[in-house]
Amino acid sequence: MEEKNFFERVYEVARQIPKGKVTSYGAIAKSVGAAKSARMVGYAMNSAKDMDDVPAHRVVNRNGLLTGKSHFGDHSAMQQMLAAEGIKVEGNKIQDFEKHFWDPVKELK
Repeated sequence: MEEKNFFERVYEVARQIPKGKVTSYGAIAKSVGAAKSARMVGYAMNSAKDMDDVPAHRVVNRNGLLTGKSHFGDHSAMQQMLAAEGIKVEGNKIQDFEKHFWDPVKELK
């Protein structure tokens, strides 16, 4: 059986982020066994922007900043998608980040 590549493993995790929750690039990297590969998770999310089944808008940096917003075309699109799921964003930062944070390492045991 063929081993899944890194991006595919990242997408599997991202597909499981519930609506109204977010996670970080680093948390996904850790959950796929590549703790120091947060930047690669970012590349994977950028490549997924046209994949309807991968909610890339729910992946932010470790401080809750919308660092990937420029990859959604309209700079406000990521914020609008999160707002539609009940997540408040001010100054490109998720408010109550801890409340909305979904940790794939804990959730996907």
